[in-house]
Formats: sequence, C-alpha cells, structure tokens
Amino acid sequence: MPAWMEVGIFGFTLFFILVGLVGLIVPIFPGIVVIWLATLVYGIVVGFNTVGIIIFVVLTLLMIAGTMADNFLMAAGSRTGGASWWTIAAGLLAGTIGTIVFPPFGGLIAAPLVILLIEFLRVREINQAWRATGGLVAGWGMSFFVRLGIGILMLLLWVLWAFVK
Repeated sequence: MPAWMEVGIFGFTLFFILVGLVGLIVPIFPGIVVIWLATLVYGIVVGFNTVGIIIFVVLTLLMIAGTMADNFLMAAGSRTGGASWWTIAAGLLAGTIGTIVFPPFGGLIAAPLVILLIEFLRVREINQAWRATGGLVAGWGMSFFVRLGIGILMLLLWVLWAFVK
C-alpha cells in the first residue's frame, strides 16, 4: 500500500476515534461503539495480521465492557442508595424508552424521575428516594470516567496496532 494511502487511512481512523472520544461527553452518543467501528474499518482496510487480531479482540472486549458500564454503575449506585432491584429495572427501562421516544434527553430525565417516584411510593420516605436517585446519578457520573478511560485505552491499543504491523 502506498505511504500516502497509509497516512490517509491512519488519519481517517484517528479522526473517527477522536469523534468517539469527544462523543463520550454526550450521554446517549455511542462513543465507545464509534471507536470500535473505526478500528474495525481500519482492520478491514489494512488487514488483520496476528497482532491486529489480538488487539482487535481486546478492543471488542473493551467495547462490550464500555457499553455495559453505564447500566452496571447506575444500577450499583442506585442499589447502594437503597433502591430495590425492581426500581432499578424500571429506571433503566424508563431511561431506554425515554431515549427512544424523546431523544436526546428523554432518558436522562426519565431514569432518575422513575427511580425517585417508585422509591418514594415503595418506602414512603422522600429522603430515601432521593438517596436512591442520587446513587443513580453518581453511578452515571462514574460511568463517564470509566468509559473515557476505556476509550483512551482503545485509542492507545489502536496506535500500537497501527505502528506494530
């Protein structure tokens, strides 16, 4: 492959990886998936050698972990705040439906609101309901940093792949 084409492919992939990293700031933007897709396209274009296959498998596992981080950390935060598993499931479902029906912020509003309302109805104590909701929000915040770390690690692994052909 000519050097100019390698530079172009490298620049194209890097651009979309950086779009994915910046996209992690927007809660509903699938930044980790965009990063993974950029590396997949890179592998298809330049080919998958042994190093590329190993790194791509690791990137795939990181993508799966990164996409699940939100749900796990939000659920853990709510649970730590005292929410029941049924409340957490309802909050995650409301967040998903809210995102689909009222993008881009429907899920951001629906999940905490449902946690607050169901917990209040369940325990009849507003402070407890606020603790469960605060746990959800804290888990959300923590998931941002986890996903950002995973995204940066994915970028570094791809750079390693690009230079160790």
